[in-house]
Amino acid sequence: MPSPRDPAASENTGPDGPLRVVNTSVEHTENLLGTDVRRPRLGWELSAEGQRGARQSAYQVRVARSAAALGDGLRTVWDSGRVVSERTFGVPYDGPGLEARTRYHWQVRVWDGAGRVSRWSAVRWWETALPSDGWHGHWIGAGPAGGSGDGEVTARPAPLLRREFTVGAPVTRARLYISGLAYYEAEINGRRVGEQVLDPGFTDYDATVLYAVHDITGLIRPGGNAIGVTLGRGFFGMTTPNVWNWHRPPWHGEPRLLAQLEIDHPDGTRTLVATDGSWRITEGPTRTDCLYAGETYDARLAPGGWSLPGYDDSAWSPAGRRRAPLGTVRAQPHEPIEVTGTVEPVAVRETPGGSHVVDLGRTLAGWSRLTVRAPAGTVVRLTYGEKLHDDGTVFAETEHVPGRFQRDEYVCAGTGGDEVWEPRFSYKGFRYVEVSGVPALRGRWSVVGREVRTPVAEVSGFRCSEEFYEQLDRAMRRTVRSNLHGIPTDTPMYEKNGWTGDAQLGVPVMTYAFGTHRLLAKWLGDLRDSQRPDGQLPVIVPSGGWGYEDLAPSPEWTTVYPFLVREMYRVYGDERAVREHWRPVTRYLDWEIARLRDGLAVTELGDYLAPGYGGNPPEDTRLTATAYLYRALLATAELAGLVDDLDAPDQDATAARYRRTAHELREAFNAAFLGPAGHYRTDRDPGYRQTSNCVPLAFGLVPPHARESVTASLVADIAARGGHLDTGALGTSVLLPQLSERGHPEVAHTLATRRTYPSWGYWFERGADTMWEMWQADSRSRAHYFQGTVAQWLYENVAGLRPGDAGYGSFVVRPDGRAGVEWARTSIRTVRGEAGVEWSGGSGAEPFRMSVRVPVGATAEVHVPVGPGPGTVAVSAHPDARWVRVERGFQVFRVPQGRWEFTAG
Repeated sequence: MPSPRDPAASENTGPDGPLRVVNTSVEHTENLLGTDVRRPRLGWELSAEGQRGARQSAYQVRVARSAAALGDGLRTVWDSGRVVSERTFGVPYDGPGLEARTRYHWQVRVWDGAGRVSRWSAVRWWETALPSDGWHGHWIGAGPAGGSGDGEVTARPAPLLRREFTVGAPVTRARLYISGLAYYEAEINGRRVGEQVLDPGFTDYDATVLYAVHDITGLIRPGGNAIGVTLGRGFFGMTTPNVWNWHRPPWHGEPRLLAQLEIDHPDGTRTLVATDGSWRITEGPTRTDCLYAGETYDARLAPGGWSLPGYDDSAWSPAGRRRAPLGTVRAQPHEPIEVTGTVEPVAVRETPGGSHVVDLGRTLAGWSRLTVRAPAGTVVRLTYGEKLHDDGTVFAETEHVPGRFQRDEYVCAGTGGDEVWEPRFSYKGFRYVEVSGVPALRGRWSVVGREVRTPVAEVSGFRCSEEFYEQLDRAMRRTVRSNLHGIPTDTPMYEKNGWTGDAQLGVPVMTYAFGTHRLLAKWLGDLRDSQRPDGQLPVIVPSGGWGYEDLAPSPEWTTVYPFLVREMYRVYGDERAVREHWRPVTRYLDWEIARLRDGLAVTELGDYLAPGYGGNPPEDTRLTATAYLYRALLATAELAGLVDDLDAPDQDATAARYRRTAHELREAFNAAFLGPAGHYRTDRDPGYRQTSNCVPLAFGLVPPHARESVTASLVADIAARGGHLDTGALGTSVLLPQLSERGHPEVAHTLATRRTYPSWGYWFERGADTMWEMWQADSRSRAHYFQGTVAQWLYENVAGLRPGDAGYGSFVVRPDGRAGVEWARTSIRTVRGEAGVEWSGGSGAEPFRMSVRVPVGATAEVHVPVGPGPGTVAVSAHPDARWVRVERGFQVFRVPQGRWEFTAG
């Protein structure tokens, strides 16, 4: 391989090359502190402003232990040399084995199609975590010594653990490796460690236990030091009974801690502080904490200065050693949850009972921050909810969790000044906070909202002339954000569970609106961990044992596993996800195939929460179950042909078998459900069912001869219902796209803009700012994204940008949902760079104009709408813009990188 100083590798170097490396990433983040991935994947985005048809022909990556070593190019750990390739992401480090606890710096440069080389990119870095045998500490904590599951446990105050240590030499580097179950909050010398909350991420603790890595160099000082850790219960130590049995999973136990401080000195020595019997423990001021019930904090019991050196902990007890959880301890691969914003109240109202209700003006997930001045022992109660009772008090009730629910309690210390407090170990879904227990004197107390979530970046935008469409987009994004807490959840208020069906429907919006790769890759690991040896998956992931027999099988939910693997490749080009999950995915699909009855899939669920139904719909749910299994089989078979070396010698045979099974499912499906009237029905139908017809259209199950009649039946039923949908979560996700794709955009527009029940507008007429769980006005949850998938239609049909495959290596621009809209635009930052479309006109005499942006390394298939005649399309001149074909109402072009202008009229 040529070195960076080899003339052959450096010719034509200069700033005039058209390609620039504008963004780089390692494992889908800019810099990465603490990873145990053996071959981290590198990626970069390229800019070729003013160019068309630009491409990368080769790249060179170099890695060193310091930025200075990269600068001289002679002390590299690995230099790829000039690699002939168009790949710009998912490039694995391919040098010598990485050493633990080591920071690696890297950069890249690229060659364009003419052989001109770019400048080197900015230097980024990643740092490796502990080796698997690198832990010197033990799990410690309170409560009885026992297994990873302690059986039934009783609620005890959150424990405080501390340890003093001495540093006798200057510090060059210091790291804290820490896992507190379920949650930890650490302080060193009185200062908080990191910005994370509700950390580490939730997992099946019998399979995987995550730990975090913190750079604490700036917190350590010469001489005496102290570390203090508070532990929270989360799901690991939950004691509140609930229908999902989180209070008694197999890994249940009292909170415990594993931690290790490593402090490096200039002479190469290291100070090591690890969890052992020398740590001290006591009960802290957090008297109770529960994800469902809330927290009680007694400020009178807060030990001042307890995480500072010199604190008198003689009354504390030695921390007992606890048995380790069964799961493998791994460095946390995804973004930790954080407090991402503060929401000021818009109104405060007094209730007839004397409490005060704080209205934050919008629905969010998180908690409140209380500021209060009151006598010692005053108990301030904060009750959280998304809606109000008729008397104006907060609605915070559920049949799934008996007793106390979504309520925090703060016992004042009575210091004479302002006391400021916010919870640590439980988040809530809410818009309103009811405050009781304090005098209603102005200035004596105040409450603000604190938004808490996984801080995924927003990577796309959507705008259009229809203001209500923009409102729908904002509401869906807010709803998704409120349901990202280390896993994709179903509702931040009522369950906080990783329902697989919700994610199946929401993933296309999640991956378009936000940078969710790391979060979803982590959840894929949770899916794998939850799988039983026979291949079965539960309907919530992670699971503590609930969701297997309870609701099995349910392929509309659990086929999220193959669907998500396919989407990770489609959106992010993630070949590693395919390789890692191929075997468990096929084991799951084989489990489903073995359960077929009369050639059809069976399910315990269905088109959940259709109008008028509180759960499952009335029709034969084998229809949707078979459709989702059919889609999953074909998607998995596709992956076998797209990704080589799956470490499965039978991958081609498996793919062929899945295609055969899918064909057999299709035949059985149509024989059972396609009726003589030319549309789908089941023997249990109370009438026409929209979902039973739009889902087969969307999944390619309808025979060619029946597509017109099935579509016509759908349009007729919507008209008969006064322009309303009649779908639950499954049907809603595909109804509008199918109407648009099949030539009825005006019907889709009618559905999208309805203001009467059932519709999204019905919610917003009643003050909604998020998507609700149910169509009726008394919907249980008001932050539930699985009915808000209309946003996908906005991006893919109204604006018209659809992911194709291989990390947007190909994508489609087809604005076929333009009815009622004068203009629209959207853009997304893909793994290759920005893709986008904006269009206007096309109504009346005004010509249709569309601009399309294609990143380097991608190709777009652009569908330009034309009138009923032959149509004329003007395209910005370039030999690489190729006319492909004519479809009904569209002329189709294929274009490479660049900005392209199309005019039709």
